[in-house]
Amino acid sequence: MVTRVSSSSAQSVHSIAVPAHVSMAALLGHSDSVLRALEDSFPAIDFHVRGNEFSLRGPRDQVPVAAGLIDELVELVLAGVALDPDVVRRSATMLGGDRPIRPAEVLSMDIVSNRGKSIRPKTVGQRRYVDAIDANTITFGIGPAGTGKTYLAVAKAVQAWQAKQVSRIVLTRPAVEAGERLGYLPGSLTEKIDPYLRPLYDAMRDMMDPDLLPRLIEQGTVDVVPLAYMRGRTLNDAFIILDEAQNTSVEQLKMFLTRLGFNSRMVVTGDVTQVDLPGGIASGLRTIEDVLMGVDDVAFCHLTSSDVVRHRLVADIIDAYGRWEVTSSDGRINRVSGRR
Repeated sequence: MVTRVSSSSAQSVHSIAVPAHVSMAALLGHSDSVLRALEDSFPAIDFHVRGNEFSLRGPRDQVPVAAGLIDELVELVLAGVALDPDVVRRSATMLGGDRPIRPAEVLSMDIVSNRGKSIRPKTVGQRRYVDAIDANTITFGIGPAGTGKTYLAVAKAVQAWQAKQVSRIVLTRPAVEAGERLGYLPGSLTEKIDPYLRPLYDAMRDMMDPDLLPRLIEQGTVDVVPLAYMRGRTLNDAFIILDEAQNTSVEQLKMFLTRLGFNSRMVVTGDVTQVDLPGGIASGLRTIEDVLMGVDDVAFCHLTSSDVVRHRLVADIIDAYGRWEVTSSDGRINRVSGRR
């Protein structure tokens, strides 16, 4: 990529010639949406595109960062990543932090692919989470809704099974009601439990051919069970995921963790701000980091609102609740205005 730079005391002009083999349509996005996102991310910079050349004019301290972002977007296009405004915003955040991180190193990592769709981490926190799963036998993914805790864990499970690193995948959740009593729901026990396990089925279906998953479940290669059915089992040669772990008691989480067998890997996910346990029962996920502090081969990854990959309002809602609610040491919720 060819660049030309000229500058004055306050302003800088930077030209970038995009290689001919890079699609400008893919780089600029549908209806120039990527270009608009660049302008939104750097409002003080004038962006101009002519043919395969970008021209940037703006403050001397901002133009190099914007030019670096364009270079990274070119790398992402070459890696097959579809660009959109969210990718631009996340990439700008990575480059603009105290410790800049190359977006191409984060966003171009394929975990699994199915029907032309690749599952990849989309934030720095998600990439660190995925790397922790690779490096440790037990990994805890703790964070708010929409941060990809469960989805990426399922993707890593599918990847491990496809690579024959494990012979089966075990997915489990505690069947704890959020405002409804399980016993009053219609149907058999299986039918009552099914809605709790449905998010795990849905994630798995995104990563496998539609006809394959039912066969794997029937064969026992994929085992989707309520947490209560885990007692007494030893899980060897398996990738095991416990989802919604904030709704386990201290005793239940201990029971689950001690199911670990040889050549197995565990991922435990949950959001400690959304506990649905009945009053008086302590969440095992809230205490586990203190319990396992210093234990080798166990990792804790804390995802935040900056790792949310749903609608942008989800991150704003999470931050708003964080400002509004403060949990005191005795478990009561204190409302705060944010003013001192």
